[in-house]
Amino acid sequence: MSTPHEGSTPQHAAQGSTNTSQGASGTDVLVQLKDVNKHFGDLHVLKDINLDVHKGEVLVVIGPSGSGKSTLCRTINRLEPIDTGTITLDSQPLPEEGRPLARLRADVGMVFQSFNLFAHKTILDNVTLGPIKVRKMKSADARKRAMELLERVGVANQAEKIPAQLSGGQQQRVAIARALAMQPKVILFDEPTSALDPEMVNEVLDVMVSLAKEGMTMVVVTHEMGFARKAADRVVFMADGQIVEQASPEEFFDNPQSDRAKDFLGKILSH
Repeated sequence: MSTPHEGSTPQHAAQGSTNTSQGASGTDVLVQLKDVNKHFGDLHVLKDINLDVHKGEVLVVIGPSGSGKSTLCRTINRLEPIDTGTITLDSQPLPEEGRPLARLRADVGMVFQSFNLFAHKTILDNVTLGPIKVRKMKSADARKRAMELLERVGVANQAEKIPAQLSGGQQQRVAIARALAMQPKVILFDEPTSALDPEMVNEVLDVMVSLAKEGMTMVVVTHEMGFARKAADRVVFMADGQIVEQASPEEFFDNPQSDRAKDFLGKILSH
């Protein structure tokens, strides 16, 4: 578990504990999941998920292994298609294939556990490829923007290296810069620190905390409770494919409502 970070974001989405959509009457809902179900064979991994993500909100999803957290994250950009229910981005249903799906993925950034950088391209090329190919940005503009982002995440001096020449923490920061380069509406983080050595975790979390402070809409699946406490506007706790409860970090960590959450926190916070 990481140590808590200094600084926090305004709690502009403190929510009560429920398995229903929050703030559905508001106009600032960016991502909405309604009655979402997903199976892998006989395994029911997402069960009637209802969830809203608001513009500028940092939503942190936690829970035991196998609870459906990563699958939930991956349905939002259709890396995992759903069986039933609906998912909308800016009130538009997720497209199923083709160019509309490519455009969706340009608007929904993704940072994976394992970085997923192109191994034989330079760091700079990794960050400029999407804006040039998908956003049709001019090469010079893309390079300028990429260098600004690499500077922002602290790896501008690594721009001409290939990923294998960087540490895991540096590669993950490049992956964040690559996601930002597409100017996404929301960034999904699927356990972004789980593949890192412990001493590299904080350098990645620090970048994520700064993004949270700047108002980036983020859905973060993580085991880092310090990050959840400090950067989240809302914590969603999942178990057995369901949203068991959701609340502000203060409410969730100080006064969890469900026995399942109390048991989880009792185990994870005692180590």
